[in-house]
Amino acid sequence: MTILYYALAAFCMHAVFLSAEERNKTTSCEVYDRQKCNATSPAACTAVEKCQDTEPDKQSYCFALWQNDTKTGISSMIIKGCWAFDPNCHNQTRCVETASEHKDMFYCCCEGDMCNSRVYWEPTPTIVPKITAKNNTSPGWNEKILYLLLVVFALSLGSTISYRFFRKKKGFSQGPSLDSSNCLSSSPLMGNRSIQLMERIACGRFGTVYTAKYNKTTVAVKIFSTQDKQLWLTEQGIFMLAHMQHENILHFIGAEVRGNELETQFWLITEYHSHGSLCNYLKGNTITWAQLCKICHSMAKGLMHLHEELPPTKGEGYKPAVAHRDFKSTNVLLKEDLTACIADFNLALIFLRGKPCGDVHGQVGTRRYWAPEVLEGAINFSRDAFLRIDMYACGLVLWEAASRCTQQMGPIPEYRLPFEEEVGQLPCLEDMQEAVVHRRQRPTIPDSWRDSTHKGMAALCETMEECWDHDAEARLSASCVMERIAAYTKL
Repeated sequence: MTILYYALAAFCMHAVFLSAEERNKTTSCEVYDRQKCNATSPAACTAVEKCQDTEPDKQSYCFALWQNDTKTGISSMIIKGCWAFDPNCHNQTRCVETASEHKDMFYCCCEGDMCNSRVYWEPTPTIVPKITAKNNTSPGWNEKILYLLLVVFALSLGSTISYRFFRKKKGFSQGPSLDSSNCLSSSPLMGNRSIQLMERIACGRFGTVYTAKYNKTTVAVKIFSTQDKQLWLTEQGIFMLAHMQHENILHFIGAEVRGNELETQFWLITEYHSHGSLCNYLKGNTITWAQLCKICHSMAKGLMHLHEELPPTKGEGYKPAVAHRDFKSTNVLLKEDLTACIADFNLALIFLRGKPCGDVHGQVGTRRYWAPEVLEGAINFSRDAFLRIDMYACGLVLWEAASRCTQQMGPIPEYRLPFEEEVGQLPCLEDMQEAVVHRRQRPTIPDSWRDSTHKGMAALCETMEECWDHDAEARLSASCVMERIAAYTKL
């Protein structure tokens, strides 16, 4: 026991006095960004970057994010580069993903120069423990292994305590938190990207959104917690698909990992639009017929682009069809000129050509916008079925926008959510099932909309009704909605 004590003390002192030198070491990582690369020569996009540590005595790491077909073994790299402090990367000399929850998306990080030049997918096998009889006369291999594990645990515990004591003594900061009181504090740096968080503007189930300053430009930063890391990977993967740089899709700037060994945060940086979401804008503003058409046409155009499957071109790769799966007015943002762009893809689903959608949960998103087949739990798990679910929600958003249009006859009512009159503000699943599935109710379309002297309002009513049709196969496509609204602008 005395020998073990001295060994433990020596190990802890070694950790204290050498960790600073190790953390001050500058790391070089391989850098790659598929979005900026020419698909015909991706090798030309690969470079080497020297990482700048986020704080004194902190070492940067390398990371990689890629897609992989586990059946064929064909991999497609998305992005590589420097990573901020992450305890999962420490002492990882190889970039290995061992437990991805997503079927096609993989992430790894590692420590050491150019350690992300090669990536590995090594799923952890499930091992059934073998039960063997104990030998009461002398310690067997099981007892020896147990003793060894206890020694390793003791050494690790001592090292951790010494490291924490060392950090506390030096007064290291813990980085930003999701608490709004930290919004004005200085953010740690990630490479050459300096981002100053300013104001919290939204807080939802899957993340908190801040305004921030980046290169003298106001941007939006969506912060995911550690438990929502998979949602961060999913949304980043959607943004990194080919052809996603579209005027009616929220513009993606970058993704980063921030924090320390106690709290890790996953950031998505996008363009900021001061008007906010369509939902918030309608609460405080009425819109003219021209504005209604602009909003709805650009929204349908963005949804059409998301749903489309696009072949590879000379400068861009193949884009699969994508279902949003949480389409609603709070996920439609308005630019300065009131054109719309679609945001929030952390529940989106990619449909690769010739492949099934896999094992996915059908009842996700916001219950108020669920189509009848989602409420019943009777989804046909195909690409077209999920796209039609989006179109049902699109019909509800069209109704929301029309409800605040000045073209209707009579006074304009206060803004209401879809089905707020029928089921209230906080409906449960049973409330929505009763209203939408059993009674086949839809948001009320006032007679003043249909009887208006303006032909466009009556035509828009028909379009929203065909979007939310109870029969999923009878619903309009996004391209059809876009074409119809383009025609309404001339009425």
